[in-house]
Amino acid sequence: MITAIILAGGTGVRMNSRTKPKQFLELHGKPIIIHTLEHFERHPKVDNIVVVCVKGWNKELENVIKRNYITKVKWVVGGGETVQMSTYNGLKAVYNEMGHLKNHIAIIHDGVRPLIDEKLITDNIETVKNRGSSVTVSYAIETITSVDDDGKILRVENRDKARIAKAPQCFYMDRLMEAHHKAQTEGIHSMIDAASLMNYYGHDLHTVLGSNYNIKITTPADYYIFRALFEAEENSQIFGL
Repeated sequence: MITAIILAGGTGVRMNSRTKPKQFLELHGKPIIIHTLEHFERHPKVDNIVVVCVKGWNKELENVIKRNYITKVKWVVGGGETVQMSTYNGLKAVYNEMGHLKNHIAIIHDGVRPLIDEKLITDNIETVKNRGSSVTVSYAIETITSVDDDGKILRVENRDKARIAKAPQCFYMDRLMEAHHKAQTEGIHSMIDAASLMNYYGHDLHTVLGSNYNIKITTPADYYIFRALFEAEENSQIFGL
């Protein structure tokens, strides 16, 4: 079985939206979260979806899911204080209902990362089946450096080898849940994503190459980029460009 865990628990501080969280901002009459969910709704290999929602917006999310005929969402749960804890809340919702499922695959994805497609989801699923894990990456198009606390550059990475880790990220659910339990036992609550958590506990991470256009909508500029790319894709389908 394959479950998509969609993280929509952020408040969108950097978006500067005073009226609603960024995942509820609309493009062409649909909230960003719906643009994202539609990819998993249509994918033939995704069995169900859990959405981890920003606190206080569960009811609104349930309403927009219903209005847009998203039928695979089986759970809507509240977000945690960190991305790590939000992911755990999503995993726990599945476990509480379905129990321990050794071969159950979890696809972790950002609710505000809507520029994905069926092939990218499929490639992640096939990679986790064949290699045990899957992390979507894109090429680094600028120089990547590591710095110390004073801003001094410690190391310049080889750009030919450097990759930007994105989402979806795909793991077997029992292994991911085990890592979350270890982290909580050790008082670790702020890993930035599932890949970082799994790497910390020694799991090999394998990659799927995705597009640099697979952006996370975090700032107003990201929203306008999303709109331009979405409309360009629409025009190419309509006019055959």
